[in-house]
Amino acid sequence: MEVVARELLPELASVAPGLEFTAFLSREGYRAVASGGLRLPASFRVVELPVPARNRFAQVSGEQILLPLFAERGGVDLIHSLASTAPRICRIPQVVTVHDLIYARFPQAHRRVMAAGLAVLVPAAVRAAEVITVPSEATKQDVVAEFGIGEERIVVTPWGTRIGLRPGPDAVAEVRSRLRIPDQRVVLALSARRPHKNIEGLLEAIARIDARRRPTVLLPGYRTWRDSALERLAEELGIDDRVRFLPWLDDRELEALWCCADCFVHPAFYEGFGLPVLEAMARGVPVACSNIPSLLEIAGDAAILFNPRDIDEMSGRIEELVWNEQLQRDLRAKGLERAQSFSWQRAALLTVRAYALALGHPAPPESWLVGRPKLREGSVGARGSTV
Repeated sequence: MEVVARELLPELASVAPGLEFTAFLSREGYRAVASGGLRLPASFRVVELPVPARNRFAQVSGEQILLPLFAERGGVDLIHSLASTAPRICRIPQVVTVHDLIYARFPQAHRRVMAAGLAVLVPAAVRAAEVITVPSEATKQDVVAEFGIGEERIVVTPWGTRIGLRPGPDAVAEVRSRLRIPDQRVVLALSARRPHKNIEGLLEAIARIDARRRPTVLLPGYRTWRDSALERLAEELGIDDRVRFLPWLDDRELEALWCCADCFVHPAFYEGFGLPVLEAMARGVPVACSNIPSLLEIAGDAAILFNPRDIDEMSGRIEELVWNEQLQRDLRAKGLERAQSFSWQRAALLTVRAYALALGHPAPPESWLVGRPKLREGSVGARGSTV
């Protein structure tokens, strides 16, 4: 969600210069903007909500009570909530971005209090909003099925990707040396270590590859309550020497890992979109991923697919991709081509469409998208000055 916010907001300011944007931020977010640690477009007005970001109860209270109040005082015409929840009672029209329905499909992915809270807040947000944006057709169908709402209230806004500064060969060699993978075949998997990401299945699949052909798996990400169990599983499977549980990495370090990878594997049971698959293709890294609907939308024929519940199939696909260099070249070319159809600019234009629909206008005033490209599917727009 943070990646989406950081990438989408500047594009919104770029594609819709006729709109005025206000960002309502927590205390920490406001201070980060003031110190330069968080960058927002210069055209954005920034307003601090007196809410500590790390206190969940205060965060929810701020969104439900303070946000509508501050938005009304600020003369806002439309509220866009970017993180699947939104004010339940609000006199201002709303758009809410629902990233996925993991809380409903895999409640065990969240701690009990978090799962219970999302089970209340997400449905309330969907009911309160005039328009819901989702990142994939698969999530759109999930929302329709879960809440029984009409498809006309939902706008699909697939995400884009952006490649950071590519490291030089010395930086890549340093990473390989530090991780003790100087000449090994490498599988990269960018997944939160949560149940729906199926890291257990990935470890079991790696264990079933003959030791002489077994790649090393890099698993960067923030620590969760499940890390210890995953580390024990790797040890029990006898592959702890081939698995690297890495911490959260900054963009520079992560780009070095992309350069080390022979392939990228995404074994998830469920995704709302699956941004890492797109990120891999955009960098020319061959992909093997689950054959779930959202990932099929992204990958098409540019990835090797497997049933995430069939460990033998997953293992065979990974081994094939790691050692078949011709297959790697083919998927690299297909992935690069397919990734070009996804962009943050397009996501922003589709988001502006959602704003228009929420305000009840079927056609855009020229003042919204002055000198900017329009969507091929048709044009939409809306009255309004502040979002």
